[in-house]
Amino acid sequence: QVQLVESGGGLVQAGGSLRLSCAASGRTFSNNAMGWFRQAPGKEREFVARISRSASTLVYAPSVKGRFTISRDNAKNTMFLQMNSLKPEDTAVYYCAAAPDYFGSSNWSQYNYWGQGTQVTVSS
Repeated sequence: QVQLVESGGGLVQAGGSLRLSCAASGRTFSNNAMGWFRQAPGKEREFVARISRSASTLVYAPSVKGRFTISRDNAKNTMFLQMNSLKPEDTAVYYCAAAPDYFGSSNWSQYNYWGQGTQVTVSS
């Protein structure tokens, strides 16, 4: 089992920044690839970014590439998502997820463990 808890969401104006954190407990954090997904009201869950076990591979959705940065600290069992130049269309509940493989996936169904989500609201 892996327990995941997100934090760092909030309300920010367009052009602002937020840093999301995902704290993991349970099975060894470094054994899992990790990902961030988001879901806006009335929309499907959407891939945002993923990071391999050793952080050697980072993959971003085209909509966030160049604005968001995913990272992880295996010593602290924590993953981060630095979000800059935020836009109103980034408004969603953001979820972190863990996959028991090296690289992870952009497909949400490949992830076994999920956090409860944190709300990000970007005002125009």
